[in-house]
Amino acid sequence: MAPPILRLDDIGLTFGGTPLLQGASISVQPGDRIALVGRNGSGKSTLLKIAAGFIEPQDGEIFRQPSATVRYLQQAPDTEGFTTVRAYVEAGLGPADDPYRATYIMENLGLTGEEKPDTLSGGEARRAALARVLAPQPDILLLDEPTNHLDLSVIEWLEEELSRTSSAFVVISHDRRFLERVTRATVWLDRGVTRRLDRGFAHFEEWRDQVLEEEERDQHKLGRQILREEHWLRYGVTARRKRNMRRLGELQSMRAKFRGHRGAEGSAKMEASEAAESGKLVIEAKSIAKTYGDAAIVRDFSIRVQRGDRIGLVGPNGAGKTTLLRMLTGELEPDSGSVRLGVNLEIATLDQRRAALDPEETLAHFLTDGRGETVVVNGEERHVVSYMKDFLFKPEQARTPVRELSGGEKARLILARVLARPSNLLVLDEPTNDLDMETLDLLQELVSGFAGTVILVSHDRDFLDRTVTSTIAPDGDGRWVEYAGGYSDLLAQRGSTRFVKRAGETRAAPEKVTRESGSGEAPAARGSARKLSYKQKFALESLPKKMEETTAAIAKLEATLADPQLFARDPKKFGANAEKLDKERAALAAMEEEWLELEMLREEIEGS
Repeated sequence: MAPPILRLDDIGLTFGGTPLLQGASISVQPGDRIALVGRNGSGKSTLLKIAAGFIEPQDGEIFRQPSATVRYLQQAPDTEGFTTVRAYVEAGLGPADDPYRATYIMENLGLTGEEKPDTLSGGEARRAALARVLAPQPDILLLDEPTNHLDLSVIEWLEEELSRTSSAFVVISHDRRFLERVTRATVWLDRGVTRRLDRGFAHFEEWRDQVLEEEERDQHKLGRQILREEHWLRYGVTARRKRNMRRLGELQSMRAKFRGHRGAEGSAKMEASEAAESGKLVIEAKSIAKTYGDAAIVRDFSIRVQRGDRIGLVGPNGAGKTTLLRMLTGELEPDSGSVRLGVNLEIATLDQRRAALDPEETLAHFLTDGRGETVVVNGEERHVVSYMKDFLFKPEQARTPVRELSGGEKARLILARVLARPSNLLVLDEPTNDLDMETLDLLQELVSGFAGTVILVSHDRDFLDRTVTSTIAPDGDGRWVEYAGGYSDLLAQRGSTRFVKRAGETRAAPEKVTRESGSGEAPAARGSARKLSYKQKFALESLPKKMEETTAAIAKLEATLADPQLFARDPKKFGANAEKLDKERAALAAMEEEWLELEMLREEIEGS
């Protein structure tokens, strides 16, 4: 096993009260793909900042290989002092890094590089920060919620990029499907302590449940053992004759261990306050359209939304999802066409911008709108502290200012307020941002079981597949189409198409079927431009080195397998090496073919 390039041992950190981290450890070896998971507020981001060197722990040891390069993706990037996004991204490159790669990454993230940092939206700022950490191809990538505010096309591209990268990475994300596709190991941070599973996130939840069940059994056994020892202490013959100091000491230790055990964090309880039943017809839109300048955002769209429907809106950032949502709910007038809302509608809206949050307001004041100490949920008056507990807030947080909450806690807080208001139409704009897995599960159950109607915007493919009955997606040039089922059903009905948004273009495009050199177009289409793109130039220059490295790896594997005693001595190792050899050979053949295509294209362009 190769030595780690990053190792954190027995990390301890306390901000007053219960320790946030106590004995947390993580080890990163070359090529590792690790998911760091845990509840909101468990210390995941803090542990990642310690690994990046931004926070010093109070206890524990940190080792970083001196020659290793580390890049950390912050949730809120600092772009101050840079005139353009390109300047910000290229400032992260080292002397030996290729500037072509920075351009290639920006293009695939939908950035031109000429954007002004002080005018970036939340999604654009996140893409710029991603470009800055991905462009240098560091030894270690530390990614904190890389999919937040990204649209589906960019998330899918990021999955492919991370699958190809030679960098080791540790990633925090609430996106189940993303974690399932990119990770090979999982580190669970729970009650300040880490546990590692050497399998990807797809196997995590089953393993976590087994660990918690075993812990509960062990705690029950310890309680029974204490009872037996106390019985011996009172009634045992040996206890009456003399004091067995060793046994008394063991009993005291068991009592301390039992009392000091921190049980698993409680589960959130989500219940939407339901208003009286709406009419059967909730929304009817006929031939609605919206244009901003020369850009058609919505063109000739019609839909009938019935009571009980759960509708998802998907598409690239800037495609017009929020505009369409606002027109359907009557908040925005269409340029043409009509929208009719049904009778008895009570609408509760979750705004993705979290605009309702005042950073100086306390949690209790926010939930009650400043009206006393109680909140009414489903017609029942409840004390605000009791209601806060349903969303995993501690009683002492009632007077805490909103500014001191983590991103996940803010998401839970605004959900608590939205769900307390009586409604029969839930409008949720990016409800999954910053939520942990357990809270996300409960939100899925709430949406699926809601007696009224739900319209939601989300980039979370797993969430869409589990909750919605139909999905609305853009089809280019302002046209929107409704498909039955969730996101996976949408892809099947479109004929395996994905959404593309690159440098201002929004359209539906066929899923890539050619081997990637950073471009999804076929060779003939690429040649029509009569010049190589930055991505093609980068691939043409970098592929020979990759082919050389792969050839060396193949030679090493062949030498290992040439040992006649290997199979008899270690059949598992023989099988693993044989399988790896097949993959390396296939990868080399693909790279050779790709390089040949690009070289022929280059010669054709230069010859013309």
